[in-house]
Amino acid sequence: MTPTARLDDLAAHLGGLPGRPRVVVSGNAATPWSLLRAFDRQVEAYVLHILNPHIGVPDRDGVVLETPFVGPGARRSPRLEYVPSRLSMVPVLFRGPLAPDVVLLHTSTPVDGRVSLGSEVNILPAAVEAVRSRGGLVVAQVDPTVPYVFGDGELPVELVDVLVEAEDPLGHPVPTPVDDGARAIADRVAARIADGATLQLGIGTVPDAVLAGLRGRLHLRIWSEMVSDGILALERRGCLDAERPLTASFLLGSDDLYRWAHLNPRLRLLRTETTNDPTQIARNAAMVSVNTALQVDLYGQVNASRVRGRIHSGFGGQTDFIVGALHSDGGQALIALRSWHPRADVSTIVPMVEEPVTSFQPSAVVTEQGVADLFGRSQTRQVEALIDQAAHPGAREDLWEEAGALGLAG
Repeated sequence: MTPTARLDDLAAHLGGLPGRPRVVVSGNAATPWSLLRAFDRQVEAYVLHILNPHIGVPDRDGVVLETPFVGPGARRSPRLEYVPSRLSMVPVLFRGPLAPDVVLLHTSTPVDGRVSLGSEVNILPAAVEAVRSRGGLVVAQVDPTVPYVFGDGELPVELVDVLVEAEDPLGHPVPTPVDDGARAIADRVAARIADGATLQLGIGTVPDAVLAGLRGRLHLRIWSEMVSDGILALERRGCLDAERPLTASFLLGSDDLYRWAHLNPRLRLLRTETTNDPTQIARNAAMVSVNTALQVDLYGQVNASRVRGRIHSGFGGQTDFIVGALHSDGGQALIALRSWHPRADVSTIVPMVEEPVTSFQPSAVVTEQGVADLFGRSQTRQVEALIDQAAHPGAREDLWEEAGALGLAG
């Protein structure tokens, strides 16, 4: 039987760890805060591998914050070690250069001898497999607030070496109001989505507004990294295909969303090697991938990762879903962003991206100004569309001048 430990006695189970172990922890909204803090108190030095770390993760001397997707809890830390990687490839790293020694999970209470990873599946099954293959340790914070969700996150209790009991409510996104600019972008994106399409959208003002604009559609399907409250609203309005489960890798939303997910046969949370595999994505007919960006340049290159040379997030799933959607029968890969960055007071359509490229050549770029269709057009026509249809009017003259200097103007 898997032993149950008190948080303060966790050190008794950690004696076989190397001097600086690599610890993989549930991230996004599913961090097991009580377990992680207890581990931090009892282990002096370690590498913390966590997706999208939120504010409050241990950030002190002795801790290395390692992640392929940077969140607010690590973005400005001097101890950040960003690992550039497509999300679909992180499990490969666990089998090689980033092999874990410990995995800390946030799970549901057991059901028929199994626990569920709840709202966060993602890279965790691969981490569990990797750590067990090398004799490492799996510790689970068993929490009654975590929903039991079907899919690849269901684990036999015997795969867990130590159980601890603690309650840490799942995280929630901070809601932002939909302004006229976001609504205009969302309306243009929604107009390109027909009945029967398969959707991938992230979190944020524009994706939420897009989902709200789809409430008259029928037979929509979900194959995404994330399920949000906007998708739940479509489900309740009868807009989704009743014959197909909602497929994703994690949940991020309200307590209402997490309650709906508990023991719900309509939902399947799968490992990232499946949800983010471009081949699997492409098998979905009329796959529509909607992602955002910080900048798009006149070559159709997208920067969604860096601000003024500093890593802001990472590749995430954008590269995986853009490739998959482009190969889907009737698919579209859309980049949706504002034409002008309000804080930096600069155009988001630029002559040439100077940061490392996150992705390139989407089907179209959508701003509040209009839609620039790129796929299948010549380089010159792409430039014309980006400047005349997507760029802010205040930036167009300069962009045409730069396009001429780059030899891109017709």
